[in-house]
Amino acid sequence: MLISSYNPQEMGDVLVVITGPDVADQIVNSKGNVTQITAAKDGSLLGYNFFNASEVLPELKSERGQVFLSDEQVAKLNKVLTQAGFTDELTADYTPKFVVGYVEKIEDHPKSDHLKITQTRVEDGKTVQIVCGSPNVKEHIKVVAARPGAMMPSGKIIWPGELMGVKSEGMLCGFRELRLKNAPDKKGLWIIPDDWQETGEAVDFERANTYFPAQN
Repeated sequence: MLISSYNPQEMGDVLVVITGPDVADQIVNSKGNVTQITAAKDGSLLGYNFFNASEVLPELKSERGQVFLSDEQVAKLNKVLTQAGFTDELTADYTPKFVVGYVEKIEDHPKSDHLKITQTRVEDGKTVQIVCGSPNVKEHIKVVAARPGAMMPSGKIIWPGELMGVKSEGMLCGFRELRLKNAPDKKGLWIIPDDWQETGEAVDFERANTYFPAQN
């Protein structure tokens, strides 16, 4: 997994690369223009911060927010890591994180009067459990499913977790979370028309931003 973001207004010329979910106890190791973050418990890599990042990747100067790194860009970052003395290298991640999901089944949450436990198909042969609190969630609809590793427009990253004791492997996304152009500012999932895209496909956000008519 590889999640990268670049926000010079907030953080300066720093590329933040995340490879695992945040943990309370961390080890921070800085060498040159690189800071490595690992989990204190098992030493697993959580990510890197690359300072003066635009000197390595000049194209970052036109980026704001999440950055999708190519194999070539990752190779340049790995060279920086090697030169700094780090051995944990990065691997480009092309797996779509926002996909068209199909809600196959819904159950009531045992500890909540508004949460639902969904079984949502996110690709052929793969159905995952996602807890959802949207008022319009129901069976047999297509929705936007954020898989683990997805970065929301707000900057929030989706990880596997639990909601009131029930495991959830992602998030079903509503109008507010997706910030689609001209979408209504209200609670509720964006229910995708059946013929819009196929289940499991990466969500076409460029097309999705044309779905809602301009508000007068």
